[in-house]
Amino acid sequence: MPLWNALLMLANNAVIERTNRRWATSGESGSDDDGRLFTYDCSTAEKKSQENKGEDGQPVEKGSDTILASTFSKSGSYFALTDDSKRLILFRTKPWQCLSVRTVVRRCTALTFTASEEKVLVADKSGDVYSFSVLEPNECGKLELGHLSMLLDVAVSPDDRYVLTADRDEKIRVSWALAPHNIESFCLGHTEFVSRIFVVPDHPELLLSSSGDCTLRLWEYRRGQELHCCHLTSLQEPAGPRGDKRFAASRITYWSRDSCVALLCDCVPVVYIFQLEAPRRQLVYKQQLSFQHRVWDIAFEESQGLWVLQDCREAPLVLCRPVDGQWQPVPEDATVKKVCTQLRGHWAMLEGSAGVDEGFSSLYKATFDNMTTYLKKKEERLQQQLRKKRHKTPPPGPNGQTKKVKAGEASWSGSS
Repeated sequence: MPLWNALLMLANNAVIERTNRRWATSGESGSDDDGRLFTYDCSTAEKKSQENKGEDGQPVEKGSDTILASTFSKSGSYFALTDDSKRLILFRTKPWQCLSVRTVVRRCTALTFTASEEKVLVADKSGDVYSFSVLEPNECGKLELGHLSMLLDVAVSPDDRYVLTADRDEKIRVSWALAPHNIESFCLGHTEFVSRIFVVPDHPELLLSSSGDCTLRLWEYRRGQELHCCHLTSLQEPAGPRGDKRFAASRITYWSRDSCVALLCDCVPVVYIFQLEAPRRQLVYKQQLSFQHRVWDIAFEESQGLWVLQDCREAPLVLCRPVDGQWQPVPEDATVKKVCTQLRGHWAMLEGSAGVDEGFSSLYKATFDNMTTYLKKKEERLQQQLRKKRHKTPPPGPNGQTKKVKAGEASWSGSS
């Protein structure tokens, strides 16, 4: 289930532009020696010769090669993606090269590399997490842990000791990486599905999470303790684009330089900026950046600032930096112009994403008011029974009591 069809990621001065089934890299490390972009089309990836079959042995519907999730390793040396044809595709980035195409059991929702970059952890719709070796790129996956509901995100602690998983049933689980059946803690408090989790790099004991309950929460995840909760609905400006509609965060990104947290919700043209005050264990709301076009994705780059990918061919990429304590777009420099030119040259890859806004709407809990219907039908049955009872009861006699005539008396009076 692709949440977003356009994605922006940054690693080693490379900009990743991801669309339905193709992606391209821009920047110094993202180009070939002759300056051309490295592009990859999932529809051309290796396909298994055997027919895919479901649990009942019947053929299942083939995927459309749409990219479902992708991520870089911590150093940026590796890149991995999964598509709805149930494939995990692993790349080396220096230089760009496809290392392997492996099959996953079910369609995936999220993936991440371990800090050591020895494994890729893949979370799927059924609630399972599989690990795939990076050092042995053709090795099959290994089942690590499972939930009883769909997983929406997966993360690892910076020391690789813990695997953190977020599911549709409001839970964040912290499991031991070496023995995932051992659960360290649960982070409980969200009242809707948990859409994103993020371990703060320079404060590895802290976790950020977002949910369909319109909150951003800060946790000390090993103890399962909630430290701070920000209600996003209270931060909206009066003329906000969402009104009273529910929304969830599609991206959490962090800038270590100033301990800034940027939050993007459901591809709306608004980005929330927070300050993480780690000693006080709290988040401080700073501002929100509004854009004229729908925002597809955001990402921080330590040396530059906040990159914003938006649905605008004339200015697909915007760079924001703090100026006098306030974040704001800055004029295009040579780097921004170069990347924007490359994106415009491949705009057809992004056009398929324009107007698509699936978001998280299908993940919200559905509520049904069965009691009102039940009480109404019950009252109708009681009234019906009462009418039948009145119809069967004989009329009363002269003294106000019902006459009771014995069968023998009726026969005697009839003979006389």
